Amino acid sequence: MTENKRDTSLDLYIALTRASQWVNAHVDRDIKRSGLNRTEFGVLELLYHKGSQPLQQIGGKVLMSSGNITYVVDKLEQKGLVRRRACTEDRRLVYADITDAGRQMIEEVFPEHTEVIRQAVDGLDEGEKMAVSALLKKLGKAAEEGFK
Repeated sequence: MTENKRDTSLDLYIALTRASQWVNAHVDRDIKRSGLNRTEFGVLELLYHKGSQPLQQIGGKVLMSSGNITYVVDKLEQKGLVRRRACTEDRRLVYADITDAGRQMIEEVFPEHTEVIRQAVDGLDEGEKMAVSALLKKLGKAAEEGFK
């Protein structure tokens, strides 16, 4: 690996990390107003948009460990936003369902949340957003393959 290539890779990593930190700062501040943390919001948003999910599969969809999912679903259940439901065909499976209160919360906060994200990434025009998104997907897939 040449020195120049190494520096370019490090520059990319630093820029990617800093951009992610700042966009996440906007997102986290917005989510906080709903009384949830990013993980709780992610699980609630998943259930709203994708419907009931087996607890065992939620972690992979919101990028967290299965042990944390139990804790997060417990907290959402205590807040009345999610409920657990046993699978009738396979007793080993437990599903998480969004409640009416959870659905109402997401419907109230999601449009503004989407706008916060739009504003956080507004430093790029639409063409740049599409190009960066495509490149980051390519980078993510390559990094995932290289990790296996």
